[in-house]
Amino acid sequence: MRQKRAKAYKRVMALYVGTFGFRTPYQVLLGDDFLLEAAKQKDVDWWKMLGTTVQGEVKPMITQCCIEALYRKGREFQHVVDMAKRAERRKCNHREAVAPGDCLKDMVGDTNKHRYVLAVQSQPLIAKLSTTPGLPVMHYNARGVLVLSPPSTATVRAKNAAEEEKRSAGAKLLDGVVDGANVLGAGAAPEEGRRRKVKGPNPLSVKKKKVKEPEVGKKRKAEEKEEEEEREKEEAGDDEGRRKKKRKRGRGKGAVATAIAEINAAGGIGFGAQGSDASGSDSE
Repeated sequence: MRQKRAKAYKRVMALYVGTFGFRTPYQVLLGDDFLLEAAKQKDVDWWKMLGTTVQGEVKPMITQCCIEALYRKGREFQHVVDMAKRAERRKCNHREAVAPGDCLKDMVGDTNKHRYVLAVQSQPLIAKLSTTPGLPVMHYNARGVLVLSPPSTATVRAKNAAEEEKRSAGAKLLDGVVDGANVLGAGAAPEEGRRRKVKGPNPLSVKKKKVKEPEVGKKRKAEEKEEEEEREKEEAGDDEGRRKKKRKRGRGKGAVATAIAEINAAGGIGFGAQGSDASGSDSE
């Protein structure tokens, strides 16, 4: 496909996506006459060409009425039936098979609410369905090239109406707005009735509140304090007792030393007297 044609098809499908909500994979509704024409293109992969034409992923579908029309062609067209079997079978709710054109027309309806992309060769059918807005149509031209038809007049009108509705909706929102009232400049007046909220103090500069201790905690602390005081008193009493004992021991040692000194002194005197007596006896 040429680049110029590919861009044109991309713009057409963008219209259907933006205005009518089409999305990939596109549901391509195949007609029996389209498959008969596709079978004539020997060297072209018609399945791949469907996606190339609509510029996106596709999901080919066929109705029971259209495939019944192919069965009635006979065994000579069995290869076309095999082509049709590759597509997903779409229920048309016709108890008895009707003409393929009527079946496709019923499937599309007046609004194409299921967002089908129609692939047919019947020009009368295309003309009938041209009044349905939002219906992309593919067909083979005289040279055997698969083409995407330009949007119909009904489609273009629906697109313009949707755009006009969007513009009018936007205009309604601006009806009560005065020119420049929604623009804030250097000299813009402050809004009336708007007051600044009173700011609270800096949380970092505020003194933290003292948490009240529970009564149980107070009692425990008082009991612990009393026990600690009693323990300190006991330790103080033990220290005084130890000091008294040390003093008594010191005094005892001094008394013993004094007594020994006295005994020594007395003994020394006795020994001296005995010695003098002895010397006197010797002299006698």
